[in-house]
Order: sequence, then C-alpha cells, then structure tokens
Amino acid sequence: MVLADATSHPRPSTSDVNEEVVLTAHVPAQPVASPVTSAALRAAMSRFTTGVVVLTTGGGHVHGMTANAFSSVSLDPPLVLCCIAHSAVMHEALLSAGTFGVSVLRADQGAVATHFADKKRPLGLAQFAGHDWTEGDVTGVPLLGGALAWLECSVTDVHPAGDHSVVVGTVLGARTGEDAGSLAFYQGAFHEVPAREPPR
Repeated sequence: MVLADATSHPRPSTSDVNEEVVLTAHVPAQPVASPVTSAALRAAMSRFTTGVVVLTTGGGHVHGMTANAFSSVSLDPPLVLCCIAHSAVMHEALLSAGTFGVSVLRADQGAVATHFADKKRPLGLAQFAGHDWTEGDVTGVPLLGGALAWLECSVTDVHPAGDHSVVVGTVLGARTGEDAGSLAFYQGAFHEVPAREPPR
C-alpha cells in the first residue's frame, strides 16, 4: 500500500471536491420508448387473469354490462373502482344514476357474462329478462342471482383516462353467496375456476 505524503499534497477544499464530483458524475442514458399498438397491449394484457363481474345501474338508467376491469381500492373507507369506455352505454348510465351494483360471477355463469357483453342485447330492463335478479337493499340496483358476491356502490370520483373513465365507488353494501368457484377471464375467453376444497 502506498500512502500519500500529507505534507506535499494538501487536502483539497470542499469546493474542489464538489467540483470534481460534478465533473465526473455519470447520468445513465434514458431508454427510448417505442410506440405500443393497441393490438400489442391487448395481447400482453390478455395474459393477466381476472375475475368477471356484471356492473348494473337502476332507477331511470337501468343497464347491465360485463366487466373485468374492476378492483378493490381501499378497506377504510371501503372503495372499489371500475374502468368503463367512453363509448359504452354503461358510461352515461352509471354517471347519470350515481349508484351501481356489482355481481361477482360464479364459475358456471359464463352464459350470463356472454349475454351482458353482447352489444346486440336489448337495452333497459328487457336485457334482464330470463335472468334471476333482485333489487339491492340499499340502492335498488339490479343484482344477479347465484353470484358469488354482491356490492352496492355510490359514485365517489371519476377520472378520465385515455378512452376510458376510472370510476371510484364507495361501497354501501356487501354480501357474499355460496362459494361455488369463480368465473375467470384469460386470453380472451371465460374459464371456470373450481371452488377451493375444504381443509381436511
């Protein structure tokens, strides 16, 4: 080891050290983003498995829509969110109604999900014909029978995000049904997730 001679090489001042650090600092190159096409994003996100819900509105704005862009946000206060395209009938219906329901679909309710995703289905109350449903105790929104869980919510915030709106809702009521397995959405198709086996 070679030690510097302190008498012949005086300690640099603080300003000298700072200047040296500034001169030698290295800023890493920033990655250059390439344009992402709608098809590429859709393909990537199709690998993300989600649950499936039917969002519903009532009163003078009765409507139902299958959705998988749904999530819990907070337990205290109880908040959830859903993402709705500006072009969807549900967008105006939900914002006008101010309240909405959420029915978490059971594994064998793929036909229900398909129906409420069909753009050719009737509008208004007629789209619920042939489906078991009841009015929510808190808001009166339609809630589908046989679901795994039901939520009733009031619209708290709406955030524009590209071609969608992120709608945040305060949960006013929450109930659970029988655990009969869950309906999932993966790679553009519905899949049945079996119920969890009870511990032995």
